[in-house]
Amino acid sequence: MAGFHTHITVSTLVGAGYAYFGATALELPISTCLIGGGLCSISGMMPDLDSDRAVPARETLSFLAAVAPMLLFYRFEYEGLPTEHILLFGAPLYLLIRFGFGEMLKVTVHRGMFHSIPAAFIAGLIAYLICDTGISLGREFKGFGAVIGYLVHLILDEMWAVEVCTGRIRFKKSFGTALKLFGNVGSANSATWALLIGLTIFAANDQGQPDIVAPFRYEDPQKLVPTDTPFYSTQAIRNVSAPRSSLIFRQSSQPHRDQRPHRDIGY
Repeated sequence: MAGFHTHITVSTLVGAGYAYFGATALELPISTCLIGGGLCSISGMMPDLDSDRAVPARETLSFLAAVAPMLLFYRFEYEGLPTEHILLFGAPLYLLIRFGFGEMLKVTVHRGMFHSIPAAFIAGLIAYLICDTGISLGREFKGFGAVIGYLVHLILDEMWAVEVCTGRIRFKKSFGTALKLFGNVGSANSATWALLIGLTIFAANDQGQPDIVAPFRYEDPQKLVPTDTPFYSTQAIRNVSAPRSSLIFRQSSQPHRDQRPHRDIGY
């Protein structure tokens, strides 16, 4: 089995490459790419939360508890919570993840369903749900970053379960326990798949809420938004195809005032 330092090093390198891909191929904002790459790096440690070794699990859990409230900031802000309330909510959330979730992990079995393909997609769905709102490429980019980092950990574990000695290949007992769909415990299988299905349904219903333009979506300047259409509306969101430097214009009978370019929502 690959060590903690190997997992974090490889997942961080993969995350850096993933961030570069987002910035160059997908032309996403640097901030979105860095978050997606960071989630890839963090997810590379998550399967070992069920580890019998205290240090990796404790360090990973502490880091997740610190990062989760920050990722939720955008959703809290949309809900209209004042900044002070968001900060106050972050403290109990940290304690809940660090200690509450930590106590739950004590009853898990190492190399159980935490090391499985469904668990990787659960991590991606959680990242998808807490990072942003609405339908956006950047939101999907962050979610897939978490899935990729998680799968990198599982693949490394499978690679370390194969030994090549004197020209012969030997498989350890741990081979096949990482990249799996089902484990040996029926209750763990049921809970994992139920959570995956529940998060999938929740994410599908969350795609249209709230009905706002995503931070990195751009409006086509040739398609003006009618005055009777709300600025942040579904009709406005459908007209997304212009490059990042595009501005939004609104039709009006007062061209000297209302047809001036509004703020650039490119980022």
